[in-house]
Amino acid sequence: MSGGTSPRYQTAQAGTFEPSPLRDLVPTLLIAVATIGFVPVLHVASPVLSLTVEVLVAIAIVLAVPTYAPLIAIFVLFFQNLFVSILSPLVSIPSDLDFIKGYNFLVCSVMWLTTFGLYVFGQRNQSAEIVRLMRWGVVTLAVVGLYFAIGFVQDGQPASVYLRNIVLPLFLFQLSLLTAATFEVRATPFLVTLAVVLIICGYVEFAFRDVWLAVTNGYTFWGFDELKATHSGVWEAQMRATGDVPVDLKDRFSFDFLNTPLLEGFGLSKILRIHGPNMSAISFGYGIAFFGLFLFSVGRPFLALAALPLLILCSVKGALITVLFVIAAWISTRLLGAVVTLVLGLLALMVFAVVAIRVGLQIGDYHVIGLMGGLNGFLEKPFGRGLGIGGNLSDSYFSIDWSAAQAAGTIDGAAESAIGVLIYQMGIAALVPLGFYFAMALKAWRLYASSGFLTQGLAGFGVMVVLLNGLFQEEALFAPPALGLMLSLTGLVIGSQIRMQTVVVRDAAVEQLTHYQAAT
Repeated sequence: MSGGTSPRYQTAQAGTFEPSPLRDLVPTLLIAVATIGFVPVLHVASPVLSLTVEVLVAIAIVLAVPTYAPLIAIFVLFFQNLFVSILSPLVSIPSDLDFIKGYNFLVCSVMWLTTFGLYVFGQRNQSAEIVRLMRWGVVTLAVVGLYFAIGFVQDGQPASVYLRNIVLPLFLFQLSLLTAATFEVRATPFLVTLAVVLIICGYVEFAFRDVWLAVTNGYTFWGFDELKATHSGVWEAQMRATGDVPVDLKDRFSFDFLNTPLLEGFGLSKILRIHGPNMSAISFGYGIAFFGLFLFSVGRPFLALAALPLLILCSVKGALITVLFVIAAWISTRLLGAVVTLVLGLLALMVFAVVAIRVGLQIGDYHVIGLMGGLNGFLEKPFGRGLGIGGNLSDSYFSIDWSAAQAAGTIDGAAESAIGVLIYQMGIAALVPLGFYFAMALKAWRLYASSGFLTQGLAGFGVMVVLLNGLFQEEALFAPPALGLMLSLTGLVIGSQIRMQTVVVRDAAVEQLTHYQAAT
């Protein structure tokens, strides 16, 4: 339905009118591009003007075309950095570039806040189930906010970044949930189109890397990143840890395959990673994993197969693990049923975690060492320290002696592990956001168990696998295309189910009233 149509009208018309996919697809794409495409130019002209325009645009989207909001949020998370890179010659200093990169969070946050405000004032679905889910979401945000306040007074900058990383997936979930519970969101055509564009970008970058870097002004964009890494000490820490000294930009893109020494004997010791339009190999890898699975779930298997080689070229373990586990869950559900699959799947995830930790300690894997540091820190202070205290963004990260850490099997602090960092910073309170994520995954899985819709299964088990990946990767929970994208889909499938239940109940009540009036 049209994004501006009222919920009541949509309900009345559900199932009686099926508009062309292009009717929503083209406007959504145009609005999404306009929302984020000109931000660098506006910011260079006037930061105040740029902030004002983006806030007003985000509010207008929710008020005028609310069904577009979750889809535009996904678009800006993937494509903002492409526009930033293309226009990066206009930027003068790295701090300005970092600020501009934050506009996607601003847009998503304002759309969430506007939607949340409309919910509070009764302009969104307020069924008992929605109220219950929103209440637990607000409790989660409140707990995170408390630990942000504790961390902010100690070190404001990393506390703010970790706050953004933790709350954005929750914002995306609630934005999608409330929108889909109130309106019919025609997400499939847009997401399929987005997947095709991402796949094309990936292959163009792989086959014509120099052209890609030239067209996107990649050398300028990554040059700012090099300056920042040099001044902050990131490069020095990486060179001490790995012994690798990059000479040019392509050296920076060269990584051990899947970032592990376990595959060196197979002739896959180095691979030139692709980074995609969001200029991040890990984020792009998770995005390709998600869209590949989504394409298969909506009946586009050949497009899904076209995405798979890009997973190898991104060389992201977590993304590959997500694909393998979700596919296994789909197959197992067909053979054994949803309940048995869930039990076996959770057992498999636990076994995988134990084996990965054991092997990681044996080979001195940095992610496992960082996780152990988080666990030790949790035992020292089970109620946490505050957001930003510990983690990859803390000052102590750059002074880590990784050789000594490998010998000890741990570090003083937490790093390279999202769950390790969370329990180090939030202590036992980290179970609140983690528990909320898991509960939403279970809810989506229950929908899958009753319907058999693969997209619901992707949302449910996909979130669970990404949570597992959070043990061994900061980006799994803190990069929006990982957990954020999965939770956005989870919000869409849960919200859509609630909306359809509301329609059924309302139609039944109308029919009952009609029969009663006829009888009298």
